[in-house]
Amino acid sequence: MTRLAFLAACLVLSTPLAAVAEPASAAKGAGNGPCRPVQAEGQPFTVCTVDLRRERVRLFWLGPDGLPYSSLGSLADRQGARLSFAMNAGMYDKGQAPVGLYVEEGREMKGVSTANGPGNFHLKPNGVFYVKGDRAGVMDTARYLKAKPSPDFATQSGPMLVVEGKIHPKISEDGPSQKIRNGVGVRDDGRTAIFAISEQPVTFGAFARLFKDELGCRNALFLDGSVSSLYAPGLGRSDLSRPLGPLVGAVAK
Repeated sequence: MTRLAFLAACLVLSTPLAAVAEPASAAKGAGNGPCRPVQAEGQPFTVCTVDLRRERVRLFWLGPDGLPYSSLGSLADRQGARLSFAMNAGMYDKGQAPVGLYVEEGREMKGVSTANGPGNFHLKPNGVFYVKGDRAGVMDTARYLKAKPSPDFATQSGPMLVVEGKIHPKISEDGPSQKIRNGVGVRDDGRTAIFAISEQPVTFGAFARLFKDELGCRNALFLDGSVSSLYAPGLGRSDLSRPLGPLVGAVAK
C-alpha cells in the first residue's frame, strides 16, 4: 500500500459513522416545525398543527406594495424565519381576490357571500375559518353570521367538510372526483388549528374523514383543490404553484 492510499484509508475510518449515514432529510431539518407526515386510510397527508397560545395564525393577501403575495415563496421571503408554515387559504377570482369573506388585522376587505352558484364554494353549507386572539374557529356561514365573532382574521370557503361532528351531508363516502386538496379544522376549544394537505389526489369523503376521524375536528373547512400548496421549512418544502390569492400561516408571537 502506498503512503497516499494509507492516509486515505485512515481518513475514511476516522469519519464518524453518523455523519456518513445521515439522511438528506435530516440535513434539511426534517421533523422541525408544526408539520408532519400522516397516513390515513392508506393515503399520505401532511398535517400542520399550531398551538395558538404559542404562535399566531394569520392571513395574508396583499403585500406592502398593494399587490397579492401570489406565491408561498414570496410570502416566505417577506416574513423570514418567523414564518413556520403557510398554505393557500381559500378560493379566489381571476384577479387573485377572495371569493368570499376576507378579514385581515380586524379589517373586512371582502364581505360574506351567501350567493348560490356552481362549484365547491357554493356547495352549502360553506363556511368561515377565523382567528380571534389566541383562539380559532370554523363555522358554517349561516352560523357565523349569527355569532358575529368580530375576528382578527377570517377567510370564507366551501364546502364545509365536517359540521358539528358530522360529515357534510352532500359529500359522498367516496365520489369520483379526486384532487390534491387542503383544508383546516380546529380542536381543543379553539386553541389548536390543524391544517392538512393531501400528498396525492383524494376524494372529498376521504379528506373529510381525515379531519373527523384522524384529527379529531368537530368542524373543518375545505380551502381549495388542485392549487393546494404548502410551505414547511422544517420539512425542507416550498411548493410552486400557479398565482395564489389569500394565504394562511403561523408566525412567532
